[in-house]
Amino acid sequence: MLYPLGEFYARLGASLPEAIRVAGEDVPQPYQRLLVHHNDMTPTLEAFHAGPVHVRVLARQRDDGRYSRQVTLELNGSGRPVEFGAIVIYLNRFPEAAREDILAEVRPLGTILAAHRVQHTSAPSAFLRVTADATIEQALGLPAGSPGTLYGRRNVITNAAGEPLAEILEILPPAGEDAGR
Repeated sequence: MLYPLGEFYARLGASLPEAIRVAGEDVPQPYQRLLVHHNDMTPTLEAFHAGPVHVRVLARQRDDGRYSRQVTLELNGSGRPVEFGAIVIYLNRFPEAAREDILAEVRPLGTILAAHRVQHTSAPSAFLRVTADATIEQALGLPAGSPGTLYGRRNVITNAAGEPLAEILEILPPAGEDAGR
């Protein structure tokens, strides 16, 4: 259920955080409007937080046209994390310029898809309630042992031929009082 995050945890010999699948209608606001849709997360998060985001890569692996990374998306300027996750990107299904942009590790995939006009469809396959562990707390800048209920989704982005471009696990930090302003 936490694919592809599980691949990164397995490399470290770490146990995955607890996660429970929830129905989209059971995801509380504002997480529901941020997760339960068929849009790319990058523009959704940028609209909610009123500013552009960039990628901070925490771990990466590349093999046979598959590029995996564990990341946070952070607000430009403040560096505040607005998403933690893991993604597998199938590089051979992207135009060369988009592949180079992906491997530069600065812009989120949603921004790259738009900039390179890559036709795609976003299809969430699960919504999740996740208990934050030390890895997630550190990535999102949360105090250790803080109330750890977070929400996220599994998503698959496909190209016009129906082939997967990317498989993603996206977990959002707690929505603070200043979120969405």
